[in-house]
Amino acid sequence: MNKHLTVDPSNRVNFNNNADFCVGTGRLGLALTQEYQEQLKFVQDIIGFKYIRGHGLFSDDVAIFHEYMTEEGPAVEYNYTYLDRIFDKYLELGIRPYIELGFMPSQMAKGTQTIFYWKGNTTPPKDYNLWKDMVVALLKHLRGRYGEEVLDWPIEVWNEPNLPGFWYNADKDEYFKLFKESYNAIKNYDSRFKVGGPAICGVMDEEWIREFLTFCRKNNIKPDVVTRHHYTVEFPEKLGHYDYSKLEDVEMRFANLQSTRDIIDSFEEYKDTPIHLTEFSTSYTPQGVIHDTNINAAFLAEHLSRLGDMNEAYSYWTFGDVFEERGVPFSLFHGGFGMVAAGCIPKPTFWTFAFYKQLKLAGETCVNRDKNSVIVKNDTGYAGILWNIDEEDFKMELELPLDFQATEKEYTLITKTVDEQCCNPLKIWHDMGEPTTPTKEETKLIRSGAFPLVQSEILSNEDGKLNTSISLNRNGIVFFEVKPRVATPDRGYDYEKVISFH
Repeated sequence: MNKHLTVDPSNRVNFNNNADFCVGTGRLGLALTQEYQEQLKFVQDIIGFKYIRGHGLFSDDVAIFHEYMTEEGPAVEYNYTYLDRIFDKYLELGIRPYIELGFMPSQMAKGTQTIFYWKGNTTPPKDYNLWKDMVVALLKHLRGRYGEEVLDWPIEVWNEPNLPGFWYNADKDEYFKLFKESYNAIKNYDSRFKVGGPAICGVMDEEWIREFLTFCRKNNIKPDVVTRHHYTVEFPEKLGHYDYSKLEDVEMRFANLQSTRDIIDSFEEYKDTPIHLTEFSTSYTPQGVIHDTNINAAFLAEHLSRLGDMNEAYSYWTFGDVFEERGVPFSLFHGGFGMVAAGCIPKPTFWTFAFYKQLKLAGETCVNRDKNSVIVKNDTGYAGILWNIDEEDFKMELELPLDFQATEKEYTLITKTVDEQCCNPLKIWHDMGEPTTPTKEETKLIRSGAFPLVQSEILSNEDGKLNTSISLNRNGIVFFEVKPRVATPDRGYDYEKVISFH
């Protein structure tokens, strides 16, 4: 099957590519481990996200808050030893914290409810003054250590308070109080900090957004951003350690995102307030087997082409598989949230984000966007991403008219392909017998099959047009770039003679 696409270079399509703005992480305490740091360095070297967001800033393993007794009564002290190590490493790797205020230190907590294997406390503070003092003290410390750039680090109050596991009884009024107290404390310290919420996920999302903004209006609060989460699967079937889910309808999910935009804009004082998706993925569980697949990569390729339509920013959950919500993973490929598996093995989804970053660097003028492609142009050529979500194989026939100032006779086409045939580490691992903890040599072998297939071709200028076709296999993604070819051979070098030598 062939699909034909003629690109109009004079066309202008609204396309906001913020795929590299932020990425999620497991709890912050995990950033002290070597494997975590190696995976993050790998991600930053190739993609280079601006911000990173995770849970557990105030949880006991980071050890910030301490209450002790004196002769005069209870006293408080703060310990930033681990936090400084974590944030120092982030900045060294060129990434900044997207600060999520949570969870509750056990000594400050009103209750004992916890979530996850690592027992993050999800109850309100016993004293809101303790909470406010801790938040402001943190910001003062960060500002003293890292300077005025800290004012640009986004702040989000809590995580998913509409779910009872993440916030005791999903108590809406209590969360609104937490937001108000946090917002006012931060803004009273320095109004330039950007504070957002309510960080909801799924359940009763429209009601929560509307009532959150109503509360803010009544209390003269203007959140700098509205935050929410976005997952795209039905309720999973659980087998052993693993969750199997069907993807939801794409248009239904985007309609849900649009509903948030519409609700915000229905409040005159909050119209056009930016939306940040501080988490998004397909499956919402850390054993969601779809995360390791090529279909996950192709499905998210379309999402990244459209998420910027109604959201200023969106953060994939997560960059790596060093993650312990339900405990330590049993196996290399276990459906982990990460775009990178143990051993710095990039999953297909990693390349979806890498391709969008390359597209951003290639040109900001979008000339085509549809269900299978997004294409940009610059002063000398084109770049684009093509994808095929679970359809039969087809060839995309591309016709690229040339209207550049310097039109060359020849152009170089570079393609990078990720599909189930050429970049599928999950299949290699499966065919090897699914070793739960591969040896170093096995890991090297699996990793060697986890990189795109790079191919090249010379295209000739035919009456001001370039014509080519690019194969898209089922669940495949292709990044392509077309640039002028200027031959500068060394004296005596004849490529045709080289390859015909015998």
